[in-house]
Amino acid sequence: MSSTFPGAVGRHSDLQTQMDDLGSIIAGNDVLQQVLKDVARVGLADYYVAGGCVVQTVWNHQVGNSPMYGISDIDLVYFDDSDLSAEAEGAVIAQLKATVDPAVAIDIKNEARVHLWYKDHFGFDIRPYTSVEDAIATWPAAAFCIGIRLDGQAPRVYAPFGLGDLFGMIVRPNKASIAEDIYAAKAKAWTAKWPSLTVIPW
Repeated sequence: MSSTFPGAVGRHSDLQTQMDDLGSIIAGNDVLQQVLKDVARVGLADYYVAGGCVVQTVWNHQVGNSPMYGISDIDLVYFDDSDLSAEAEGAVIAQLKATVDPAVAIDIKNEARVHLWYKDHFGFDIRPYTSVEDAIATWPAAAFCIGIRLDGQAPRVYAPFGLGDLFGMIVRPNKASIAEDIYAAKAKAWTAKWPSLTVIPW
């Protein structure tokens, strides 16, 4: 179900229009746009600002909320399998946090080492990811499988399931590496903040 808010963009627009609309919507979130600019200066080779902060910025545009409504933090994921230690990840986190406005909550993860701690957090093992894109493609709902970074001044977008669910405000399970109860809990939390979502059952 698409929003009827006059500023909404359509689920059924062609891909180029959706890409243009996405860039415009992200540019309208001053916090997220500044993070994209700040992080681009660090020179990470393989990263995206990704997931909920991108999705929820679009949802907020669709229904007329302020751009940062419901966004608790900004996720940044990168991939570096040359050193899987927590210390190496911590050094990257410190560098990035020193670059971004300290008032902005940012959650940074090296997706190359997620498999080392995933079971402790979620109760089951996952295979090691082979790239940052491989990791994003396993996230719990198709619309959330999205990453964006600046390539010069233009946004570069990775969205393995396209942008239809994102603009249609559809939550569809991606069963690559998530359990049904986790999906249900996330969907419930999202719909509490964005009641016009359409949730596809597991």
